[in-house]
Amino acid sequence: MLFGRFKNRVPTPEEALQGRPEPEFAVPERHTVLGTALQGPYPEGLEVADFGMGCFWGAERVFWTTEGVWTTLVGYQGGSTPHPTYEEVCSGLTGHAEVVRVVFDPAKVSYATLLKRFWEAHDPTQGFRQGNDTGTQYRSAVYTHSAGQASAAEASRAAYQRVLTGSGHGEITTEILSAEDRPFYPAEGYHQQYLDKNPAGYCGIGGTGVSCPVGLASSEG
Repeated sequence: MLFGRFKNRVPTPEEALQGRPEPEFAVPERHTVLGTALQGPYPEGLEVADFGMGCFWGAERVFWTTEGVWTTLVGYQGGSTPHPTYEEVCSGLTGHAEVVRVVFDPAKVSYATLLKRFWEAHDPTQGFRQGNDTGTQYRSAVYTHSAGQASAAEASRAAYQRVLTGSGHGEITTEILSAEDRPFYPAEGYHQQYLDKNPAGYCGIGGTGVSCPVGLASSEG
């Protein structure tokens, strides 16, 4: 009953599960593909970007295969429940989205290029779903770490909306919000680099087929 209530609406902080002061599980130290530290310390000069684009298994692979990305990890963000578990997030009672955290070298890949990968790898017009995956945890989201990221994300959303509209698609539902007061909680170890551990595993990633006009110079240069 409660799950149905919050399948199409993010709960308020008062409605969300209480959570816990510490995580219930440990997170692996190293990325299984890149061999880099998942939670740091990160080399000086690297930046962090957070993207929600449906099931985080396929979303993470989109970014660990991107040149200039130093590490990736999946987790939960944008909700109210501290240190949630996967089962709690799937209940809809925490308010979190499934998110991939991307740690990247801006000298090798621009944030604009990461946004291009983000927009093209999923359908940002679907609200609280992505393909056959339904629920608030599958919503499209960008959680920004600076004023520059926020400005770039807003500009790219507007640019992509124009080409989507021209192609007959609906309105973008992606939320663009600051990560400052929206903590990222790493997911359980078995979710990290899931499609590397399970090459035939489920991947819900699928875009609109419409090219994003943002970051073309950076990605081709």
